[in-house]
Amino acid sequence: MQAVKLSEEIVSHELEPYVLQLETDGLTVVPPEVTGVTGELIDRCTDQLLRKFTEMTGCPISIENGPEGDLVWPENTGRRVLMPEDAPDPTQMLIQQLLQLDRSFRDLFVNPVVDALITHTMGGAVAGQSPRRLSSTNSFVKWQGDFGYGDTLGLHGDQAACPLPWGHTALTANATWCLTDYTHADGALAYVPGSHKLNAHPSQPAAAKAAVPVECPRGSVIVWPGSTWHGAYPKSTRGLRLNAVAYYRHHSVLPQENLVVTMAGQPWDDCERPEVMRQLIGFDDVFPYLSQNQSVPKLAAEASAAG
Repeated sequence: MQAVKLSEEIVSHELEPYVLQLETDGLTVVPPEVTGVTGELIDRCTDQLLRKFTEMTGCPISIENGPEGDLVWPENTGRRVLMPEDAPDPTQMLIQQLLQLDRSFRDLFVNPVVDALITHTMGGAVAGQSPRRLSSTNSFVKWQGDFGYGDTLGLHGDQAACPLPWGHTALTANATWCLTDYTHADGALAYVPGSHKLNAHPSQPAAAKAAVPVECPRGSVIVWPGSTWHGAYPKSTRGLRLNAVAYYRHHSVLPQENLVVTMAGQPWDDCERPEVMRQLIGFDDVFPYLSQNQSVPKLAAEASAAG
């Protein structure tokens, strides 16, 4: 990250220690007494996610026990992100588009403390305009399982799709709100301290050996730039590890025209190379998505009946 003058927001919220940790380690944990987020807001976010999981899967779920039924995954590769092809079935599910789910998430994701830290990672405001924009809002609902991401811990940098070298200004950044306690045994985030300074992709197995768990209590928020190598440990305990993730992008790289929308009903294929035009417009791109595009398991009894 590029050294920038500390903003009025950083100074007024007394966030200098967290900025220093971001610059030094590439990750910081901010407790709820600093963000001002209440237990009531965390409770509401938690309740909404448990309800949504059951609605999507047909399976009851609780913080104490995790999924209270057997789950069956659909046969596709979308659920194998960061996992080897021969991995067992996942023991987590991604709930996407949290902004649509409930106001509690919208309130969470405009927290002024996190907003100031994310703006700092992206080089600070220019002419009064912050460079940060939301890229997606998701929740990783994670339950007990021995494998997780396997030996690599799924370590990666979020801005891995961007050409190297990345430089010091974050092109993406992450704020993960912990809706349950994060401990090593409970499947905490894994990261490699100082990896953001390398401006490179993880090199295995050295990266996994250098990783450490990010342990913090419920209500904390973990913030890091897209250049920091991170993944997660498997969850060896009962119950859930639950979060709400705001993933940010730098506003500098975006289309001037939303061609996927503006050309959808137009004769885009009326040209000499329609297959190239389709690719140029981005009709088949995974991002940006308009609806849940990650796999959803189903309660085994319901899946059997549907089959």
